Formats: sequence, C-alpha cells, structure tokens
Amino acid sequence: MIKLVFCLRRRPEMSREEFQRYWREQHAPLVQSKADVLRIQRYVQVHSMPAEANVALRQSRGAPEEFDGVAELWWESMEDLAAASSTDEGRAAGRELLEDERKFIDLERSPLWMAEEHQFIG
Repeated sequence: MIKLVFCLRRRPEMSREEFQRYWREQHAPLVQSKADVLRIQRYVQVHSMPAEANVALRQSRGAPEEFDGVAELWWESMEDLAAASSTDEGRAAGRELLEDERKFIDLERSPLWMAEEHQFIG
C-alpha cells in the first residue's frame, strides 16, 4: 500500500474548532464522493487535541508548533495512484479537492509526502 501523509495547518483566520469542523463535515464527504474515481482505498483524519493538551509534551522535547491534524490516504500502488490522475475525470476530481483545501488549509505551511508503511505492532 502507498500512503499520502498530509500534515495540516489551518488558515490563520480560522479557529482550530472551525477548521476541524469544516474538515470533518465538508471536506470529508467531498473526498468520499471522489474516492472511486481517484482509487482511494482508505481515508483517515487525525484531529489534534486542543493546544493546552500538547504544551507540556512539546516543551519536554523542544518540539515545534503542532499541526491541526493529519490526513492519511491509501492507494494499492503507485501505478494505481498514477492511473487515477491520468483521466479527465480523475484530474477534475483532484482539482475540486485542491480548490476545497484552499478554503481551510494553510497549504504553504502544511507539508505532505508519499510514503510506504512498515507495520511493527498490530
């Protein structure tokens, strides 16, 4: 399985609650509606806890600012991912998702990358 990991930071004018509500209630259904055409096998949102819950943890490690959440999307293979974006319908779906992401994600501060999982427990 191939995984896209997207560490999200909200747009500066949004509260964490507004960001997470939009992501969960607006963006997730949009992703679900495009899953077949984009060949997405699994989609998970990881929502961060309120900042106060993370202060001591961050300070104990000298860690940077936390993310507001992490999106994880899985495909069967790189070939499957490439095939999904090789059609007009797939490219249109990708553009629609990106357009929606611009409404709530600070894209310049939100790194993303493709990864391969190696499971050791579970």
